[in-house]
Amino acid sequence: MKLLLDENLSRRLLPFLVHDYPDSSQVSLLSLEQSSDMALWQYAKEKSYVIVTRDADFQEIAMVHGHPPSVIWLKTDNPSKAVTLKLLLDYREQIIQALEIDGLGIVELRT
Repeated sequence: MKLLLDENLSRRLLPFLVHDYPDSSQVSLLSLEQSSDMALWQYAKEKSYVIVTRDADFQEIAMVHGHPPSVIWLKTDNPSKAVTLKLLLDYREQIIQALEIDGLGIVELRT
């Protein structure tokens, strides 16, 4: 599973995620920071990314357009890089179960 980190998430997370989520990237590293949410949605769909965001907009798009792509919605009180990293690593197996095995389109992670 490869992740596409929304622009509201630091690209500095990627070196810590690469072992567990190979080929992941971040919006600004792909020169997509000025793209609309729908353009990011389409890009993620075409390139088989799972979108990771703190933004409710992708959840709303998923409700209308279905999946793929799937979305990991981080609903955290503390938006630090450490908290984000911990959630994505600690819940990796549950994320894979929900998105790849159970076929869900959205996973919400909370602190």
